[in-house]
Amino acid sequence: MKLLSKPLKLALVASVSALALNSCSSTDYEQMPSANQSQRVKSLVLHYTAIDYEKSVRALVEPKGLSSHYLVPERGDPSYQEDHIKVFQLVDEHARAWHAGDSYWQGRTELNDTSIGIEIVNVPQCQWDTRQQATRAEHGENRLCTFPDYDPEQIEAVIELSQQILARHPDIHPTAVVGHSDIAFMRKNDPGPRFPWYQLYQQGVGAWYEQDTLARYWRQFNQQPANIGLLQAAMRTYGYGVTETGVFDEQTRSVLSAFQMHFLPWSVNGENDSQTTAAVFALLERYFPKQLEPLWQRYQAESAAESEAKPATVAKVKHGQIDAVFPEPEEQRSSREWVNDKLPFKAYAGRSEITLSAEQDVIAEIQINGETLNLATPLQGDKTYNYSLKRRTEDGLNTLFVQSIQPEGSQLRVQIPYPTLIDATAEYRNAFRKVDELIEQDIADGFPGAVLVVVKDGKIIKQTAYGYAKRYNEQGELLDAPTPMTLATGFDIASNTKSFATAMAMMHLVERGLLDVNAPIYHYLPEYRGQGREARRVRDLLNHHSGYGPQVHFFDPENKLGKLFYSRDKEKTQRLLATKVPFRVGNGLQATYSDTGFKLLGTIIERIAGVPLDQYVEQHIYAPLGLHDTMFTPLRKGRLPSEFAATELNGNTRGGRVEFPGIRTYTLQGEVHDEKAFYSMQGVAGHAGLFSTGPDLAVLVQALLNGGGYGNVHLFENSVLDIFTAPHARDRSFGLGWRRAADGELRWHFGPYASNEAFGHTGWTGTATVIDPALDLGIILLTNARHSPIIEEGDGYEFLGKQFETGNYGSVITGVYEAVLNLD
Repeated sequence: MKLLSKPLKLALVASVSALALNSCSSTDYEQMPSANQSQRVKSLVLHYTAIDYEKSVRALVEPKGLSSHYLVPERGDPSYQEDHIKVFQLVDEHARAWHAGDSYWQGRTELNDTSIGIEIVNVPQCQWDTRQQATRAEHGENRLCTFPDYDPEQIEAVIELSQQILARHPDIHPTAVVGHSDIAFMRKNDPGPRFPWYQLYQQGVGAWYEQDTLARYWRQFNQQPANIGLLQAAMRTYGYGVTETGVFDEQTRSVLSAFQMHFLPWSVNGENDSQTTAAVFALLERYFPKQLEPLWQRYQAESAAESEAKPATVAKVKHGQIDAVFPEPEEQRSSREWVNDKLPFKAYAGRSEITLSAEQDVIAEIQINGETLNLATPLQGDKTYNYSLKRRTEDGLNTLFVQSIQPEGSQLRVQIPYPTLIDATAEYRNAFRKVDELIEQDIADGFPGAVLVVVKDGKIIKQTAYGYAKRYNEQGELLDAPTPMTLATGFDIASNTKSFATAMAMMHLVERGLLDVNAPIYHYLPEYRGQGREARRVRDLLNHHSGYGPQVHFFDPENKLGKLFYSRDKEKTQRLLATKVPFRVGNGLQATYSDTGFKLLGTIIERIAGVPLDQYVEQHIYAPLGLHDTMFTPLRKGRLPSEFAATELNGNTRGGRVEFPGIRTYTLQGEVHDEKAFYSMQGVAGHAGLFSTGPDLAVLVQALLNGGGYGNVHLFENSVLDIFTAPHARDRSFGLGWRRAADGELRWHFGPYASNEAFGHTGWTGTATVIDPALDLGIILLTNARHSPIIEEGDGYEFLGKQFETGNYGSVITGVYEAVLNLD
């Protein structure tokens, strides 16, 4: 077997000869050396090729490939038949080789310009688990890699070559002898955990820590761990391109893995353990003592603050809409006596209750709507008292006045829950006859199905399922046994996710003091900088005025922005969103409805909360409200496809008109339809992905009509809701995460009768919501309009379901308003 094919051998010889000639050339220019100069080369980057010698030559020498300054083969490679190692120079050291790619080290980017690269032939063996597509979609490619030992003679050649390079380029600091994984930790792992960095260090190549120093820091960090933000800052000080977020995120796990492969190869786990932190600080002490000093002072200050702090008190959780202690604290009292110890609350006639408790026996006088309650005398300190307010409450605003509490200095805790829904559908059975006729006629003419829920004055006055959850087969033919629609049927609510997941999560974070919608985005995503990103605020994303275009097809390698923006991995997609996606127009110039902005908002929520978006909303909003059918990725959480309304008949293909790699072609049930959410965000995104039912959404709607809570669950104050539903100054149809009726501007959605307080959203799959506080009215229309054959329309096409009034919201919403207004 020949070492190389003749053309490759000639190309390599010609390339090296030309380099030798160029390096020997000289000029007769008169020299006048300036003192203001330094060496161009600042770092030495070591790689493994991951392919054999012959393939490496093809990749590094032939046109349209990559390159490196040097290539070092290994013995035992069938494609390399020499007995001893030869080092091949492929690019002159003073020329630029294409080996580093998108990279960062010690403040420098694009390291091809300032580095020398050595490619070392070493082939790891990797296997992928392809048995479960869902698992791969959720966690990326499940990969198991084994890394072979390096050829000892090969390493000796690398050491000798590196020593020579360092002699020729004295500006390469020991800490700037790095691996590809160090400078591009989010995408590279070479030269791998088997590369003998310590052996190179012993021969004067590269950096290492003193063992005694490592042990000293290790003992310290075992006693008092460093905060994750400090560890990120220390890693960046040493050289890594990690952003300090204060959160143990994917970039941090990746950078720790890269660091461990270099300096702790016996413990590569990506965790922020005390040994890893100690190694970083030991390296800083040896090589960057001045830069270490402020980091160590910060560590001491943070440790002292934690140790000196009193035991943390758990923040008081508010239960219900009134949960207060009376008399009010002195600092809250006004000099206007009539305003003290009084609070409003929402209730309905003949409903609500009050709960009283005290730490000692008290005598209290309490008025509801001006009427004094008959209370036990005294209220005993070891008991909790519940009193019905049925004979005292009125529809709408009610008043509470704690007139007196005795003895003086004692306190009384008062709790009043938010209103909850009661079923009054039997009472209003015939009120919506015209709406029923419209939907039922559409069903008879081929529309798939719908669920309509109407909430009014704290009552469910309409709750009906129509038609079928699954009516058509993949060929667009009517099923012989279609699946009936029920009130328990789950729907992909599409862009209603923006409101009932993303916006509500942000309201909850504002309530907890963890989010300021007027803050710049980079306050929560420090990497969000450049090209005008610094000017964008969180609210600019929420009201669709940030300047982003409507969407980026990350799922398609042929997307309009190019292959750089192809991503089927959530972490990569989020990095692209935060650092690469360009703006279409300037900030605040015009409203452009954008999924891109809401994907970013989902990322912000995850960064603040430290958990995925679905976990946050399901644990902090839906579960406390008892909503067990509202969730992301239901099939991964034990639900069956048959529990959900079907959407498109042929996946994302529009009847075969759309095509991209891996496209779904089957009828979708229980899988988010939106391609960006399914393929590029693993089903959990700020713009789409939420599933729910009519009854569950009714509870969320009532919580909003209540001003921020339901029963004893308090989500946020009414003032927070006001911030999010207030109109944008330029376009009144946009709130923060909500659409607004805007005096008829969105008649197609809200109909002509909605008040100027009405807000809600729609979803591409066929869903619409309306919340109208002025009428204490909520409307939920859920349809599977896209579960229907596609028909040609001139040069275009449309879903059959979108040709029916039921699938276009406005007519049904108008009919509901007319029925409700006629009730009055």
